[in-house]
Amino acid sequence: MRAAALYGVLGSLAVTATLAVAPAGGSPSAGSPGGDAEKRGVALAARRAAAKGIAFGRCPAAEKLPAPVQCGTVSVPVDYARPYGRQISLTVSRARAGGSRLRHQGALVYNPGGPGGSGMSFPLYAGEPEYRRLAAAYDFVGYAPRGVGRSGALSCQDPAEYAKAPSTSVTHPSAEYKRNRIQRARAYAAGCARAAGRDLRHYTSLNNARDLDVLRAALGERRLNFLGASYGTYFGAVYAALFPGHVRRMVLDSVVNPEPSQIWYQSNLDQSLAFESRWADWRAWVAEHDAVFHLGRTPQRVLASYHRARQRLDRAPAGGRVGTGELHAALLRVAYHDAYWDPSARALAAYLRGDAKPLIALAAPDPGKAVEDENATAVYTAVECNDAPWPTDWHTWDRDNTALARRAPFETWDNVWMNLPCAYWPVRERQLPPDLRVDHRSLPPLLLVAAERDAATPYAGALEMRRRLARSRLVTERDAGTHGVSGGGNSCLNRYVDRYLLTGRVPLRDAYCAGRPAPVPAKVSTREIRRIPHPVITRVP
Repeated sequence: MRAAALYGVLGSLAVTATLAVAPAGGSPSAGSPGGDAEKRGVALAARRAAAKGIAFGRCPAAEKLPAPVQCGTVSVPVDYARPYGRQISLTVSRARAGGSRLRHQGALVYNPGGPGGSGMSFPLYAGEPEYRRLAAAYDFVGYAPRGVGRSGALSCQDPAEYAKAPSTSVTHPSAEYKRNRIQRARAYAAGCARAAGRDLRHYTSLNNARDLDVLRAALGERRLNFLGASYGTYFGAVYAALFPGHVRRMVLDSVVNPEPSQIWYQSNLDQSLAFESRWADWRAWVAEHDAVFHLGRTPQRVLASYHRARQRLDRAPAGGRVGTGELHAALLRVAYHDAYWDPSARALAAYLRGDAKPLIALAAPDPGKAVEDENATAVYTAVECNDAPWPTDWHTWDRDNTALARRAPFETWDNVWMNLPCAYWPVRERQLPPDLRVDHRSLPPLLLVAAERDAATPYAGALEMRRRLARSRLVTERDAGTHGVSGGGNSCLNRYVDRYLLTGRVPLRDAYCAGRPAPVPAKVSTREIRRIPHPVITRVP
């Protein structure tokens, strides 16, 4: 996946042949989801957590979570095969249910995806109108997964170096530029190895699922209620495969394709192609409203305006901080959330008229978030590189993405640079997640929700997950592309999610909701832009 943390819920597609790839210098560990030692380790860790519980209290200032939100920690083993070895304290947040005891249904645990996203702010949404009914029945529980934030933060690079701006985004990279990016990818992978040492191999989707079971036990829950978005749908499904009898209710929002051949190299190819379609959707909308934005009456002319801005930024970065890399990252957000369509078009139009301030407000990186953003990228990289085999030969990457870039130039090469450290990853053996085909009688029905034109997690993934989870149901938002659809502006879809989480009932058959209407151009302040629930778009290492 391109982004380190995909926060859509609150608010990769195909080359011609499937590529068979080998892991870096070794083979997958028996293609299994771990051995008996890990199974015993997670059972032991869960028993310990259940006995100890979580001592919730006032949240540390660093979390920026006001009362009545409470915080605590739960300990998990770094290595589940050695449950008495070194531990990680996962930070946890909670807002108590607002309804009566008779209506209380336990904890609803949330993960926003990534990998590398923190769900610590989730309890704040208990006060939002869209979550009122759920917040009356459930404690809203968020947490920072292993390696994220104060949960044993992983770092692979000096945050100041990571956050340097301006940066460049190159649509047609030269051979020399590619060689430079290969060197940077090798250095980044080596930095992860130096920082984490032997622990690096333990940042995996399998361990994220195991940690989730320990958290369930620590919360005193016999069975888990879970809302996972984006990558959270993938390790949520891994959890369901590993612990089917521990699932009570589970919503998977904006669904990752679980087909093993997709994880993760092919997934990123698919994602780059889907981003091209969503980028085209935005340009068509901007052209339709040319009387407002004056960026061109056709999508092609809007594209020409974008390239004109890129040329200017190459010559002189805006405010000394916004180059083509920052412009690209800012406009990539339009593929995630419709709320970015209007402010992005206005910022681009203002810049081309000579006013750079809106673009700087929209796109300039925040130095105060350098540590957080670098950490998110480090966890993203470690999990995706550890989870599955990647091509180790640059010529494979070059061949596949050169062909793809002819069809999808907007995101293809930036996605390559984001993931290229996996070609040079130092972890030699991998424990692959299970093949997610779950037809287990102890697993209750799951609810999947997805938008047809979602680019970050293309819709084909939702169809594949639906096929593999035999008792699940899929609710589709038609002809819409916002990433993360529950709790948003579609009341039809929200009703399905509420009914499922409150009663356990899924539709008799897969269901469809009309897509939300396209945005209407309106002035949006910089402050309002910052408040839009959005993916934290990571900079390329």
